[in-house]
Amino acid sequence: MKPELKKQLRAKAHALKPVIITGQAGISPSVLLEINAALDHHELIKVRVNAEDREQRKEMSELICTETQAELIQLIGHVITIYRENSDK
Repeated sequence: MKPELKKQLRAKAHALKPVIITGQAGISPSVLLEINAALDHHELIKVRVNAEDREQRKEMSELICTETQAELIQLIGHVITIYRENSDK
């Protein structure tokens, strides 16, 4: 992904609220289904990753991106911003 596009997506995501919030169960198949559905509908979403330390949050964000074929745009604190282009739009 080109840096210019990433910068535009970060600016666009600034006003967004987290659509999905992971619970104490972590990244379950049902959470991944919801993330996929949100990405299909919105393309650019924020997900709140509830994990204790930074390393766990990083691992969870990588897992989400891998499982959903999404691009990590930004990781700030507990909130990640991800993007996946919808070819139908």
